[in-house]
Amino acid sequence: MRIELYNHFTSMSRRSVLKGAAAVSALSATGALGLSTQAQSQADLRAQILQIPGVGKGQPTDADWQKVGEMCLGATKTNVKEGEFAGVELTFLGLNNQNLHNLLFRGFLKPWETYTGAKINWIDLAQADYGPRLQQAIATGTVDFDIIEMGAPFEGDVCGKGLASEMPDWVKAQIDMDDYVNYLKAPVGTWNGKTYRISIDGDCHNFNYRTDYFSDADLAAAWKAEGHEGDWGVPKTWQKVQEATKFLKGKKVAGQDAYGYLDPIKGWGGFGFYFLGSRATAYAKHPDDKAWLFDADTMKPRINNPAWVRAIQDVIDALPSEPADQLNADPGTTGFSQFLAGTGSMLSWWGDIGSNAKTNDSSVIGDTCGFDILPGSDDVYNAKTGAWDKLASGPNYAPNMAYIGWGVYVMARVDSDPAKQKAAWSAAAHIGGKDISLWCAAYPSGFQPYRNSHFNLAEWVAAGYDEAFIKSYLDSEANSYNHPNAAIEPRIPGIFQYYSAAEDELSKIWAGGSDAQTGANNIAAAWDKITDGIGRDKQIELYKASLGM
Repeated sequence: MRIELYNHFTSMSRRSVLKGAAAVSALSATGALGLSTQAQSQADLRAQILQIPGVGKGQPTDADWQKVGEMCLGATKTNVKEGEFAGVELTFLGLNNQNLHNLLFRGFLKPWETYTGAKINWIDLAQADYGPRLQQAIATGTVDFDIIEMGAPFEGDVCGKGLASEMPDWVKAQIDMDDYVNYLKAPVGTWNGKTYRISIDGDCHNFNYRTDYFSDADLAAAWKAEGHEGDWGVPKTWQKVQEATKFLKGKKVAGQDAYGYLDPIKGWGGFGFYFLGSRATAYAKHPDDKAWLFDADTMKPRINNPAWVRAIQDVIDALPSEPADQLNADPGTTGFSQFLAGTGSMLSWWGDIGSNAKTNDSSVIGDTCGFDILPGSDDVYNAKTGAWDKLASGPNYAPNMAYIGWGVYVMARVDSDPAKQKAAWSAAAHIGGKDISLWCAAYPSGFQPYRNSHFNLAEWVAAGYDEAFIKSYLDSEANSYNHPNAAIEPRIPGIFQYYSAAEDELSKIWAGGSDAQTGANNIAAAWDKITDGIGRDKQIELYKASLGM
C-alpha cells in the first residue's frame, strides 16, 4: 500500500474501514469489533491475532494492522487513562521500506491514538535515505522527531551523545524485556548503564534456498556428469555456493532460467555492506578472536586482509553467473523482486524472506523455500598469525548478526514535558509489545523473531504455517542468535560512515574500476580517516566494550 492510499483509507471513519476487514469473519465467534483484550488470556489473544488475516489468506491490510493494534491495547490501558494525552502531538521518524515499517506502525497506533487522545505525525524514509537523514540530524543538532525507529549500531551516535530519553521502569515491565533473546539484552539498547531501546526486531542474516532446485533429479544428474565432488544438494559452505552458482549458469528449472546465489550490488545507504559481510564472516571471524572488522587494540581495519578480499573476489567471480542486470540490484531487489518472485536459488537476507514467503501476495516460493544459518568455510583466516586455519571441528560458521535489529527510541527533547514524555514512551511500548511482536514476526512487517516466546512452534502451526517450513525458518534464526561464533556488530559512533564509505568503493570494484585488493585497500584507508576524525583512542575503547573485551 502506498502512503497516499493509506492516507485515503484513514481519512474514512475507522468504523467503515474495519467493517469490511477480512479479519472479521475469522473472529466472528468472539463478538463485537471492540474486543476487550483484558477479557482474554494471553494465549487466546495470541491465537486470535495470528488468525488476522490467516496464513495463506492474502497479504495483511491496514484494517488488519488496526485490528491487531486494538486487540493488543490491554497493556496500554493498565498504564494510561482514556484520553490522558489529549492535545499531545508526537513526530515519529521511520522507514517505509517495501511499504512496511511505518505503514504498520500507523495501523497499530491508530487505536492507541483514539484511546489516548494523542496525535502522531510521520516522517517516512526509504532505506537508502535513512542513514544520511539521521546522520545529518545528529551532526547539526536538528533532531526534529520525538520517536525514532533505529538500529542498535546507531546507539553510539545517538545515545552516546545524550540525544535519547532513558526508559522508565513502567515501560520495562509493560514490554517484558526479559523475554528478549540473550544477544539483544544489555549492553544492547543501553549506554553508560542506562536503557534506551525497545527492541522490535532481532536482526541476523540467514540463508534462504529453493528446495525444488536442490531436489531436482536432472540437476543432480548434470552435477554428477560434470564431475563435481559430492552429491547435488544445499551448499553448506561458501565454496560450494560458488561452485553451485557457476554450475547453474545456462541451465533451466521447470522451464525457467536457473540462477544460483543473488548478490545485491547496488548501494543501499550503507545497508548493502551487510551483504558482503555475510559472505565474509565465515572467512574472517575466527572462533579464537572476537574481532573481525578491526583489530581490537588499534582499530586497524581488517577489510583489506585476505579474508575480506576473498569475499570481494567471490562476488566478482559469481556475477557473470547471476542475472544480467545484477549491477542495478539493491538488497530490496534481490529479496523481493527476485527471490520471492522466483528468480535465483540462494540468498542471504534478514528474516523477512521467511515471514513473507507464505504471506506476501507477490511471493511464488512459499512451498519451495528452505532456511539455514549462513554457509561456513572450509578454512578461516587467523588475523593474529596471518595464516588460513582448517578447524578440527570442520567448516567455520560465523552467522552475521547484521544490524542487531530495529528498535524504537524516544528522544530526550520530550523529557521537559512530562505528558509528552509519557505519551512517547507509551506509543513506543505499544508497538514493541510482546503480543504485537509475535504478529509482526509471523507476517510481512520488516521484523523477524527476537523474543524467546517467538519460538513456540505450536503457535505458528496453529496460525496456518506448515510445520516443516516454519521449523526450518525458526531454527535458522535461533541457531544464528545462539551460535558460539556469531559475528556481533560493534555499536560504535560513525558505524554507518564506515559502511557508506565501503559501499562507495565497492561500487567501483563491481563496475570493474579496481581489483579486489586495491579496492579493499582504498576502503581501509577511508576507514582509518574516519577513525582518526572521530578519535582513535575513544573508538578503541568503545569497540572493545561492544565485543565484551
